[in-house]
Amino acid sequence: MAIGLSAGSAASAQEYATRDVGDWTVAPSSDRSGCFLTRTYRGPRQTTLLFGLDTDGSNRLTLLNPNWSSIREKEELRLTYRFSGAAFPNRAAIGIAASGRKGFVTSFGDAFPRTLATSAFLHVRRGDVPVEELTLDGSGAAIAELRKCVDVYRATPAKATKAAKDDGRIPLDPFAAKQRRDSER
Repeated sequence: MAIGLSAGSAASAQEYATRDVGDWTVAPSSDRSGCFLTRTYRGPRQTTLLFGLDTDGSNRLTLLNPNWSSIREKEELRLTYRFSGAAFPNRAAIGIAASGRKGFVTSFGDAFPRTLATSAFLHVRRGDVPVEELTLDGSGAAIAELRKCVDVYRATPAKATKAAKDDGRIPLDPFAAKQRRDSER
């Protein structure tokens, strides 16, 4: 039994160290609920591609660029994503701002990591206007490493946040009649 407890403690203490796989970087998310794959492309556009994969299989693809200043946060965009093996026409994306750059984020189905891993390119268009054309060389090895990172956190539950600890203090419906104020507690 002592051996089982030691092994369990070692597994729960596992962390994934950020590592580079070719031009890609694989790192855990800050809340340890999954991991991210990142690549910044050199050149005049300086686009950054981020792909996040969570332990529950959900994912999101983000493109950021310092030149896309006209995108508004939370703006809904309709974009077409074309990979060498698949296309996602007229897909909803949401405008975001991060690290002084603007861009957009969208999510795909559970099979999408395989699409990203097996594609040689990503072309994004907004109607007839080209948005970005990126090579995805090395994405297969990077996605394999991303899955290893996610597996570390799938085996290790994310640490409880302070908000979860305070759940008893905050009513489920604070707008309902007759709620107790903090000063009454």
